[in-house]
Amino acid sequence: MSGPDPSRPLVERILLLLIALVLAAGFGAMGAAAFVSGEPLLAVMGTVGALMTLWVGLLSLRRG
Repeated sequence: MSGPDPSRPLVERILLLLIALVLAAGFGAMGAAAFVSGEPLLAVMGTVGALMTLWVGLLSLRRG
């Protein structure tokens, strides 16, 4: 078996975070639209999706 994976370059980690921010904005917009249209379950799902995407984006930036 091989050793631990080498860490990713900082530029790659920042770009992954930017992708996560774009996707989180989409989930957040979907959650806001669902809330305005009276769909609370979809609003919660969109908000949770946005938070989870941000979380993973920040983890990829931190861990490398």
